[in-house]
Parts: sequence; structure tokens; C-alpha cells
Amino acid sequence: MYSKTLMVPARLLRNCFHKPRCVFHVDPVRLYYGSPQVVTGSAVRTVDLRSDTVTQPGAAMRRAMAEAEVGDNVFGEDPTVNELEKRAADMFGMEATLFVPTATMSNLIAVMVHCRERGDEMIVGDLSHIYVYEQGGSAQLAGVHSAVVTTLSDGTFDLDQLISKIRHSYPNPHYPRSRLVCVENTHNIQGGRVLPLSFLQELRSVADKFGLAVHMDGARVVNAAVALGVQPSAILQHCHSVSVCLSKGLGAPVGTMLGGSKDFIQRAVRACMALGGGMRQLGILAAAGKIALSDMIGRLEEDHRNTRSFAQALLQCDPPLYQLDLDTVETNILRFRLRDTQMSPAEFCKRMAGVDEEEVKALGQGVQVLMFPHFGGTVRAVWHLDISEEDTQLAILKAQFVAQQHKLKSNRAS
Repeated sequence: MYSKTLMVPARLLRNCFHKPRCVFHVDPVRLYYGSPQVVTGSAVRTVDLRSDTVTQPGAAMRRAMAEAEVGDNVFGEDPTVNELEKRAADMFGMEATLFVPTATMSNLIAVMVHCRERGDEMIVGDLSHIYVYEQGGSAQLAGVHSAVVTTLSDGTFDLDQLISKIRHSYPNPHYPRSRLVCVENTHNIQGGRVLPLSFLQELRSVADKFGLAVHMDGARVVNAAVALGVQPSAILQHCHSVSVCLSKGLGAPVGTMLGGSKDFIQRAVRACMALGGGMRQLGILAAAGKIALSDMIGRLEEDHRNTRSFAQALLQCDPPLYQLDLDTVETNILRFRLRDTQMSPAEFCKRMAGVDEEEVKALGQGVQVLMFPHFGGTVRAVWHLDISEEDTQLAILKAQFVAQQHKLKSNRAS
């Protein structure tokens, strides 16, 4: 029969399976890696680990949004937005912040403000979100050229290589002018890695020496702060500007805070307006952001703990299908490989998302676990506020079941 790794207390199963299933209707064009398989039937529980952007606003957040005091934000008269921006500036240790719709817009605004002339150049990691996922907006919309440095496994890059990329010939008409260096913290593609404070300090010294600004794509920088046990300001003191997303692990339905000096934010307001970011009674959304910053940071440690529990379980799985370095599991993002090349990441994700009669018989319930194939032949799973410890245990059971079924199938084939 099935190994003891599939055993789980009946009470846990009862507590987990009473929750309603989730059914997804998704346009695959809008996804990075295709749409999830839809599983029907009342006996199916879904654990959605595709991203920490799939969170749902809770009752307190919805109530705050419904009751928010609002005004015309373009006129600077929305009190809820003003309060959110003040709270974020204090938390980040920066002079001012600006509430904008998305992190992609926030990063683009930062590039536009720091690189004031078309044809200026920014230096970014070759695996950074700004470079890989944001449609080349800095070139497409801002006219800013990108020079890339090699992203290392911990999300940093070699500072000597950075220095070699800096242009020293301005105003020579043949070359762009180096203006900006961008970092990402935590680093998405590298599996939620936290940039060391020592690296950021050294980077700022290099930037100051050569007259560059430092912008942090800090979509998950609060996760980094929790992992390091410091305030966000301890990280951001080494940056001239930062973009902090409220709609990932912090659970707001929309919104990003762009932080920097007062002069930077004044210029950012102009860029935001040009990009169509001038929103009126924005306090309805800002109210969710206030809850995100006040109530949701303390619980991020739970996401980190569940991520690590799942990673440890994968390493202990029998048969040993999964491969990962536990030392790299620092926050809420996990990347792992499959030891058996007979199963591709896409096929694995398909099996984790599917439910059959054998699984229901073995586990007592169907469990649909949604993940994505990811960069470099890996699988990515992301924890968030809607994934409990019990959900994590169910995902572990499903991963163990898939490994055992794969071994049985391989044995029959041989």
C-alpha cells in the first residue's frame, strides 16, 4: 500500500477538507506559464501556490475600504491617501512616498525620475524583474537604455562587474550616460532571496563614488525585513528610492508605495500623471493599504515558516524526487528541481493540479495544488496569507503522493 509518509491525523483532514473548493476560469494569455487545470467535484480542495498576488482582502480590510474617508487625490485632498503616504514614509525612513496603482508603474516612474534624459542608462541584474518581466518599459516608454550585470544565486551581483559597466565618457556623443543602478529585494527569480545589508552598503558606496542613484525594486522588501529581523528603514537607508508592493504578501487588492526624497516624489507625481496614474477618490484603495502596513506585516513570518516546512518535507520525501538547497529558503518563495528528468516541471505541475480516484482513495480527499514551472527548469511555489499550516500539510501530502505514483509508474515501465 502507501508509505507512512502519507499518514495524517484524521482531525487535520476533517479540518482541512470542510472548506469549499476553488474553481478557476483563467485566460491563459494573461499568465506567464499557462492556465491551471480546472478540477471539478465537491470533494476537491485547492491550495493555490502560484503567487502571493492571489490573496483575497479579509473582512477588516473590506470594511475599511467601504468606510474610507475620501477626497480628490489629484488635488491632494484625499485624507486616507495622505495618511497612508505619511505612514509609509515613516516606515521606510524616507522623506515622502507616493501611492501608485502597480509595482511595474512604480519602477517605471523611478527610472523616469532618476534618468531624466532619453538615452540615459540604468544598470540592472540580468534576472531582475525590471529587466525580465516588465516588457522593457524603461526603453519602450522612458527611452532609457539598460546595461546588465550577472545576477548571482543570492540575488546580488559582483560590484567589480558593476563598476566595469559604468560609462565614464559623458558627454561623448557616442555613448549613453550612466545614471542609475537597480536592485531587487527579495529576489523573485532567485527564489525570494534576501539581499545582505553588507552588499547594499557596499553598493551605495560605489554608487556615491560614481554619481549613480540606487533604486530598489522592493516589491517584497517587507519580507526581507522580517527575515532579517530589522525595520524596512534599516534596509532602505542604502537606497535613494524604493517601490514596495502592497498587493503581494501584504494582502491588499491593489497598490504600491514609491518612496524617496521630497524632490524625487514631486517629480514622480508628474511622471505618474503622464502614465495615467492620476486617480481621484483613491482613499477606498488606500484604506486597504493602511491595513496592509499596520496589520499584515507581523504575520509574514508564518508564510516563511510554512515555506520552509514544505521545503523540508520535500527533502524527506520517499522516494526522493525533489532537489533543493534548504539554506536558500529565506522567505515565502520556494524553487525546487525534480531529480528525475523523465518528469518535466510542466508535467509535475499538471499532476499536482490534477485529481484522480487513486488520490481520493489514498488521501481521503482530492487536493489540487497550483504551482508554476519556473526559470531554469525549476518549479516555483509561493506562500501567502490565504495558505494556512493545514493547507501546507495537504500540499506536502500531495507532493508525496505524486512522487510515489511516479515511482510506481516508472517501475511498471521498466
